[in-house]
Amino acid sequence: MVARLIADKPRLLLPSGETTKTVGSYAKVLDFLAANHVDRRGVLWVIGGGVTGDTGGFAAATYLRGIAYVQVPTTLLAMVDSSVGGKTGINLTAGKNLAGAIYHPRAVLVCGDFLRTLPPREFAAGLAEVIKYGLLGDLALFQQLEAVTLTAAHAELFNVIRRCCEIKAAVVAADENETAVEGGRALLNLGHTFGHAIENVAGYGAYLHGEAVAVGLAGAARLSHKLGQLSAADVERVERVLTRHALPVKLHTALPMGALMQAMQHDKKNRDGRLRFVLLQRLGEAATRSGIEAAMVQEVWRELGAGG
Repeated sequence: MVARLIADKPRLLLPSGETTKTVGSYAKVLDFLAANHVDRRGVLWVIGGGVTGDTGGFAAATYLRGIAYVQVPTTLLAMVDSSVGGKTGINLTAGKNLAGAIYHPRAVLVCGDFLRTLPPREFAAGLAEVIKYGLLGDLALFQQLEAVTLTAAHAELFNVIRRCCEIKAAVVAADENETAVEGGRALLNLGHTFGHAIENVAGYGAYLHGEAVAVGLAGAARLSHKLGQLSAADVERVERVLTRHALPVKLHTALPMGALMQAMQHDKKNRDGRLRFVLLQRLGEAATRSGIEAAMVQEVWRELGAGG
């Protein structure tokens, strides 16, 4: 259906990967829209993974002060996370997603056939976000992921995708613009404070987003344990379900501690200059927390394989 709708329409191809999520790529999309005389009645079809969706969605949000767009996610990560909720944006040198807008697509069209074309590493990266949803809001989902290894051919995969979308939609509906003082939409960033720092310091593209989030989930679990909120056995369960789905729980190579801590300072969740984490109260329930001592955060980074 999508192929028929766009068969004779102008197209702009962007390279895949986090290094495309830049001011330059954003400008290319704007220039493409202008060159094709798209007016306020136009519709931008954004077909691809999370990077394409975030960049194209941000362009749609700002071109002519906003035109309609449709998301057609082609990766697992985009299907369960980035295509839902209206967050669009690009990376800056200082950090991840620092320029963007909340602007909802007219529709999100999910077709599971795309998943059969994904390389195993890309599919696994999407599973990091699936695991995240189980940890922050659905213990039964987490337990399901402990019991089975999801693949593109698994009979339960589409039900899992639907459940992740339901969880995200409910969280977004309650706090669309992420203004809640505690909890709210920020909970969707479980694992991302560590993960975004890893991407920034390692260089965008060194880790797939889901791989960095997976290490971040391990970091969030370890920090939750140090604060007395999770048992050591629970931390082991988190790391075991990640490794079961071919995801890392530690850094591939050591990254400098100072750079990682500095990158965390640019996290969007921070308030009044203080780091603000999403941590686990228990498996299946998350909460935001600030005021954590830097020494404790550094201790977690060392356990994850940071140097310095």
